[in-house]
Amino acid sequence: MSEQSGKSPFILLYHRSPFDESIDSKGERIWLDQKSPNGIIPTLRNLFKNKSDGCWIAWREVKRVDISSDERINMEVPSEFVLRRIPLSLNEINSFYHVTSKETFWPILHTFPTYFDVNNADWSIFEEVNKRFALAACLEASKGATVWVHDYNLWLAPSFIKAKRPDIKIAFFHHTPFPGNDVFAILPWRRQIIESLLSCDLVGFHIPRYTENFARAANCLVGAKKGPKESVNSKFIAVGSALTEPTVTPWLSHAGRRIKLSSSPVGTSPLLIQNLIKQPNVINHIEEIDKGTKKGRKLILSASRVDYTKGNEEMLLTFERLLEKRKDLHGEIVLMLACVSAASGMKIYEETQRSIEEIAGRINGKFSLIDWVPIRFSTRRIPYEEMVAWFAKADICWITPLRDGLNLVAKEYAAARKGRGGVLVLSEFTGASVLLDGAILTNPYSHKKMDEAIEEAIAMPKNEQEFRMSSMTKAVETYTVKDWADEQMNNLQKESGLDN
Repeated sequence: MSEQSGKSPFILLYHRSPFDESIDSKGERIWLDQKSPNGIIPTLRNLFKNKSDGCWIAWREVKRVDISSDERINMEVPSEFVLRRIPLSLNEINSFYHVTSKETFWPILHTFPTYFDVNNADWSIFEEVNKRFALAACLEASKGATVWVHDYNLWLAPSFIKAKRPDIKIAFFHHTPFPGNDVFAILPWRRQIIESLLSCDLVGFHIPRYTENFARAANCLVGAKKGPKESVNSKFIAVGSALTEPTVTPWLSHAGRRIKLSSSPVGTSPLLIQNLIKQPNVINHIEEIDKGTKKGRKLILSASRVDYTKGNEEMLLTFERLLEKRKDLHGEIVLMLACVSAASGMKIYEETQRSIEEIAGRINGKFSLIDWVPIRFSTRRIPYEEMVAWFAKADICWITPLRDGLNLVAKEYAAARKGRGGVLVLSEFTGASVLLDGAILTNPYSHKKMDEAIEEAIAMPKNEQEFRMSSMTKAVETYTVKDWADEQMNNLQKESGLDN
């Protein structure tokens, strides 16, 4: 790896680049904005607005890896910063990301241990990729710099950074759930992972339950001492959800250091969504949806991706039971299922997609009328402007994963429905369930609870819809994606990293 480096006081480690790389008609490289539905990429980019000497570290795919070929690019938007990209071969990406991260870690993080497969995992490649991210951060960092590491595929980067550069402050944010200790302990590398996270000055999770799960794992597996519990922040619902926690551990003590724990759910961009609804291209999408939906029919939207954790099959079976039971709803409701296909080559996701398609096809074959098809089904990646149009038109948003770290679609729907009705049916096993007071919470493992929830949503009167939606819209406007980023950085700056 090249020793040429800048001296940046702020480094961000995220496997995704801040922009998409493309080639224009002249054969020259251009950078395209990522109009990410969850707004995380633009928000993280905005951290560099007042940091002209910051650095973002990501990967790039190359045909042949030369470890001396890190690419350093001076970006100029939103202000000047360095993009450093680490070269990974297709084999390294498949091993590090698709196999070890997605086939080994993902099922454990989401509490699906029966899907856990350790046999294909190549821990040495995972370590090597993490080392390369860490070394790049150390080369770029000025004395006393701040490094913000994102997500479980960079679990080991903090320990490698701290060993080489103890002067650096490290924050880590976990974008997925963190499971109970008995499930997490299935991972053969559990101690190394925990020790690495305890090398940080701040470790952040979406909600207090995940924070507590991590605190317990750190206490049980490596003996970290837990600070006295505190009441959770008022933005979290105190009772009701399966993931509710009334109190939370604020910090851990380990190896002479104190590690701040933060429960900070990623927000969305409500003003962006509300402004988009007024834009001509979104209005055109809304009109197209109107044309395809007979007047008076109730439109139900479910948006996710193909993944066994997302509960798409359970939701479709609930819809089938609803149509079998309620003949009066035939021709009166339509379910739009936007279920983005997973990356090719991952057998478990291919099997899940095949099952979803078979159930949806069976329902349409069984119940369709001359002028009514009960399910519209799309596996394409719907552009964000079009998705906002679906939010604006959907009478019900049906989000019932079996497990989900947060679920920003639920928050985006609440933002889009400001000042109007609409019903959110939400799994109590999503992080968002402890944030959106007004949703109909349901248990996706229970046929009875799922059946009751969708019937309640269909029957809910307009005044109750508006009351509930007002509460949820206020919640997403009060704590946006910018508030999330600010809270993480402010918490890090307050921490000295030393025991008092």
